[in-house]
Formats: sequence, structure tokens, C-alpha cells
Amino acid sequence: MTELLPLLLSALILGLLGGGHCLGMCGGLMGALTLAIPAEQRSRRLQLLLTYNLGRILSYAGAGQLLGLAGWALAGGVAETLLRTLAALLLIAMGLYLAGWWSGLTRVEALGRGLWRHLQPLTRRFMPVNSLPRALILGALWGWLPCGLVYSTLLWASSQGNASHSALLMLTFGLGTWPVLLATGLAAERLTALLRQRGVRIAGGLLVMLFGLWTLPGPHQHWLMGH
Repeated sequence: MTELLPLLLSALILGLLGGGHCLGMCGGLMGALTLAIPAEQRSRRLQLLLTYNLGRILSYAGAGQLLGLAGWALAGGVAETLLRTLAALLLIAMGLYLAGWWSGLTRVEALGRGLWRHLQPLTRRFMPVNSLPRALILGALWGWLPCGLVYSTLLWASSQGNASHSALLMLTFGLGTWPVLLATGLAAERLTALLRQRGVRIAGGLLVMLFGLWTLPGPHQHWLMGH
């Protein structure tokens, strides 16, 4: 478990630093969800938003478990090296996107649009959000929204060669995205304005790119593990 702690911390930081991307992808959804809460339920707004986000990150963990099984099957040899290399390159691309230097990663989101076309109509059945079960199911459905940040993190998590670890990493990543999306849902303008600042986005993008370089297979891996 000790060797997993740095990875969990990295997943948490990636979720936090991806806040700017989350604002673009899900900020509007959080605002719409808040408006969809009936007036008589507004006193339970925080509870409903927490439950919604719980459903979302449980979907992330489920995807991590499923793709982690594939990573486990490929663990060892050339396949594992290729998987880690692809994961690292996606993280670097995500850093470039967060910094506002390259938006090519958005094309990755097209991979999940076919599935999302089938899931999106289901979300209307759980609006308005007037109960915790509705919020949980709606969040679980929105968790499958095509997102380059989630896809790149998911591939990185699955490259660990352990399905349980992959699920735990995705769960931790999802927890990292909570502050921004909750702040958006609760109209916390100061936090969202801070994360939209160019300097903050560039710093976050650089950190994600550094982590991508660290993920690349190579001699530096042995040196880092030794320290």
C-alpha cells in the first residue's frame, strides 16, 4: 500500500489541477443541476450536489475497474510498456490543454460520443432532482460524459496492471474534482475565477506535463523508485 500513496496523491492533484477543464466541461451542467432543484428542495441543495458528485466519481471508479482488468491482462512485456507510454503522452497532451497551448486532446473525447448518445436521453428521466436517489443516478450517468481529462487519467490508471488500484486511483481523481464542481454548483465565484486565471492554468498544465514525463518508461523510473 505504501507504494500506492504517491500514485494516489498524483491522482488527487490531477483532479484538482484539472479544475479549469472541469469548469468548461461540467460547470454548466452543475449550474443546470442547481437550477433543476425544485424550490422546496433548495435547503437540501448541498446534500443533493454531494450525492450527484458521488454518483459521478463512482462511475469513474467503475470505469477504472473495467479498464484496469484490461491493463492487468496486458501487464508485463511490450504491451505494458506501450500502455504506459500512451498514458504518459495523453497526460502531457492534457497538460498542454490545461495551459491553453494545444487543444488537440479534445479529439479524444470523440471516442465516447457513441455511448453518450445512448445515455444522454436517460438523464432527462431524473430531472428535476428532488431526491437523493435521483441525484445519485443522474450523477452516475453524467460520469460517462466524454472528457479528455477523464480518458487520459483513466488510461494512466489502467496502466498500473491492477484493477483494484485503477479503480482506487480513479476514485481519488474524482474526489480531486469535487471542490471546483461543488463551488460551481454553489456559485462560489471567487474560487472559479481563481482557477480561470491564465497563470494558474499554466502552472497546473506544467505540473501535469511533468507528471506525464515521469510516467514515461525509461531509466529515470528506476532512479525515482530508488529514491
